[in-house]
Amino acid sequence: MTDSNRWLLPEGVEEALPPLAERLETCRRQLLDLYHGWGYQLVMPPFIEYLESLLTGTGRGLDLQTFKLTDQLNGRLMGVRADMTPQVARIDAHRLKCEAPSRLCYMGTVLHTRPDGFAGSRSLLQVGAELYGHSGLDSDLEILSLMLETLDVCQVDTPLVDLGHVGIYRALAVQAGMDPDQEITLFDMLQRKALPEIREYLGGLAMEDAPRRRLSALAELNGGDETLARAREVLAGAGDLVSRALDDLEQLAEGLRARYPAVLLHFDLAELRGYHYHTGLVFAAYRPGNGQEVARGGRYDDIGRVFGRARPATGFSADLKTLVRLSGQPESTPARAIFAPADPDTSLAATVTRLRREGERVIQGLSGQTADAAAMGCDRVLVKSNNQWTVVDA
Repeated sequence: MTDSNRWLLPEGVEEALPPLAERLETCRRQLLDLYHGWGYQLVMPPFIEYLESLLTGTGRGLDLQTFKLTDQLNGRLMGVRADMTPQVARIDAHRLKCEAPSRLCYMGTVLHTRPDGFAGSRSLLQVGAELYGHSGLDSDLEILSLMLETLDVCQVDTPLVDLGHVGIYRALAVQAGMDPDQEITLFDMLQRKALPEIREYLGGLAMEDAPRRRLSALAELNGGDETLARAREVLAGAGDLVSRALDDLEQLAEGLRARYPAVLLHFDLAELRGYHYHTGLVFAAYRPGNGQEVARGGRYDDIGRVFGRARPATGFSADLKTLVRLSGQPESTPARAIFAPADPDTSLAATVTRLRREGERVIQGLSGQTADAAAMGCDRVLVKSNNQWTVVDA
């Protein structure tokens, strides 16, 4: 690196300049107020932890995304968090030990070794909420509703919600007698909707025709409300677990539409995001015209088992930088500020203090400064008239 490019940042690592930083901070405050109003308590997990904690349970899939370093005090490996969800699960299970349902929210920077789906960034401002201690649809509906409220606060218009249920695939794989390696291989094909590969792969496995047919059909069970009706036909005879999963999807959709009549819903029974740790309903929000999801979540019961206390759990997360980038907010709003001249008058100092306490933005001039009020971004100035300092238009 030479003197001419010392300012360069690592690829996928960004800084927020005015006015973006102000928009991010405004949304951050509004979201924390929103979550507070819903009864969610703010937690602030550490930026680094020992690897065995970060990469346990839900965190196992984050191994390749986690920056690792050595603790100089004891030689143990630590990781820079790539996702705050496992940390919040640890707090609920090990630190809070609450018996009643608990609601926790969080917001902070996470770092990835490589860009993920959120706008190709490696430095995300993750925001999210988790509800622990309840396994019914009420908590899933609450989390989904809070996700939509989050998008509304950030002015992300007309989101489409994609709904799925990993329990369907798990049940079908068990019925087919698939071993873990076969299950993972087929999972990868389903995510790519690789229909010829799926049929060829299943055709080479030793299983009965009915389970093979049901697994093969998953990749095509996606679309609007008719998807659930088709699924009940195609997956008939698959057992109670599959029937209950379809019932859950149907009831969740009804509850969501009752609260948000204009919501756009899409069902995809082969969408298994977070399959390795999710246990039930999974969902993601998309903005039409934007190919990447803008928020995601789902149910991951017993997430705290590895921390000594198993609890049902459901939650969602998003990258606040992405939400602000996609929002309908204007790029910048002309600032309203008052310019105070560089004058040692004590009455001026008292006036400036009073105005700031009243919520005004006051920029104090400096001795020898040549920039005027306009150059400082001020639309008003303090002038002295009849021994009193008053605010006038610039």
